[in-house]
Amino acid sequence: MVMGATVPERTETGESPGISTPEGRPPACRARRNTAVLVGFTAVTNLADGMMKMTLPLLAVELTGSPVQVTAVSLTLTLPWLLVALHIGVLVDRFDRRRLLWAANGMRLASMGWLTVSAVNGGLTLVQLFTAGGILGVADVLASTSASALVPAAVPEAGRERANAWMVGAETVGQEFAGPFVGGLLLAAGTGIALGLISASYALAALTLLLLVGRFRADGRAPDAAPVSVNGRIAEGLRFLWRDDVLRTLSLVVAVLAAAWGAWVALMPLYAKRAMELEPQQYGLVVGALGVGGLVGAVAVTWVNRLLGARWAMFADLVGTTAMVVLPALTANTWAVTAGAFLGGMGSTLWTVNTRTIIQRKVPDEMLGRYSAATRLFNFGAMPLGAALVGLLAELGGMRLAFAVFAVATAVTPVLFLKNITRSAVESR
Repeated sequence: MVMGATVPERTETGESPGISTPEGRPPACRARRNTAVLVGFTAVTNLADGMMKMTLPLLAVELTGSPVQVTAVSLTLTLPWLLVALHIGVLVDRFDRRRLLWAANGMRLASMGWLTVSAVNGGLTLVQLFTAGGILGVADVLASTSASALVPAAVPEAGRERANAWMVGAETVGQEFAGPFVGGLLLAAGTGIALGLISASYALAALTLLLLVGRFRADGRAPDAAPVSVNGRIAEGLRFLWRDDVLRTLSLVVAVLAAAWGAWVALMPLYAKRAMELEPQQYGLVVGALGVGGLVGAVAVTWVNRLLGARWAMFADLVGTTAMVVLPALTANTWAVTAGAFLGGMGSTLWTVNTRTIIQRKVPDEMLGRYSAATRLFNFGAMPLGAALVGLLAELGGMRLAFAVFAVATAVTPVLFLKNITRSAVESR
């Protein structure tokens, strides 16, 4: 803020009065339109993502019997979060975020189109799956970071909790339920059909962005400021994260929670088969409880926030994730483990919606891309580490001991959370 500058008073919608909005629309109308567009874009994109992440590994299974090669296809989809997330955060803070979303979907279309043509011609190879997976992984990083950073420019503060809740709900439905289910049906109908419809979904999502109203480029540097290198900009984002007690605590806590999630997802298939003695369809119900809990959390988050406050709603995730990993350490009862999965899924959504809202309020617009990339690096980087550690622990001391170690780790997070995440810190503007 410039000393002596006159700052317009904020209205209920979070817009400054007197601002001329595109197409002459009042702020409230613009907010509703942009929220609908973002939710629609998120729903279609995540439906396509869910179909794609189901389809690519299954295509790999048809080409090879090697577990390493099959899992490597899935790895190409997530590895870019560790390799390029911070650099993409710089791009998001320097260029128009809607155009970056178009670029991401263009990459997705090119990759899926290439696979579709190859499948139709009967020439699909593992090398193509690896290459396309890597491109799709980079596109996912670019799209996720850009979409998260775009929300404050598209939706005023008063409507962001609702927008974030609907977007997280759309992500859950697309990634956990509809996407994998539809992907399996399409693949049964034909590889070319499945890949072609996934491509069409990405194209439709890109078209919806034409309906967004507003300006979506942020660069807060003064015109006469000295240029800063890419590494320098990355360092600025990391310093900003680390120097703020609230943001630093959120990142550290989410790293522990993400590691626990990675451990649960990695070990649960073996635990369900050997300890719980479940059939594949029964195991599917246990895993499905994660998605059901996430969807319930998205629907209930506004009510829970009103009842408990955002701070205690976020605290519920610490309880839920602890329950998710502690119950398999204590019992192999199917209903108990399923209940823990439900609580973990619900808590995760409560956490995600509220932390997004806090970040969008506390982080300057010109820093949102780099901050989002850095904090997601904590999240997505911790998941494979948790998966690797739980496998080692299970090999050395058994599966229940492995779950117990992560239960202890998550049980420690409330101390750090309650110390630094106060009610005033959560609600401060």
